[in-house]
Amino acid sequence: MDKQRFEKGLAARKAVLGEEYVERSLHAADDFNREFQELVTEYCWGAAWGDDTLDYRQRSLLNLGMIAALNRMHEWELHFRGAINNGLTREELKQILLQIAIYCGIPAGVECFRIAKKVWAELDAEAS
Repeated sequence: MDKQRFEKGLAARKAVLGEEYVERSLHAADDFNREFQELVTEYCWGAAWGDDTLDYRQRSLLNLGMIAALNRMHEWELHFRGAINNGLTREELKQILLQIAIYCGIPAGVECFRIAKKVWAELDAEAS
């Protein structure tokens, strides 16, 4: 493992997904999946997200579209929250979801809007 790339990835992963979520994932790792958690942190977050060519907002836009197209809705919700953390507005996210519905299909759009509504309700309740 490249320790520097791992640390860069860990910082990016926490910045986008939240420190609590990342720490919980890493602490829940066991002998079976610890290497996978390290791989995700080093390569997804260190090599990809750690590269400065694209900013976090741009990467969030890409991930929302790709994950929706793959119909990985549990991961999509996580990255939707990350997109909010990365500064995407409600209006921008609404337009992203409309484009997802057009290019990935209405069922994917329905599910993305359902998840987005749930996430916004939770965040609005926390803010009250």
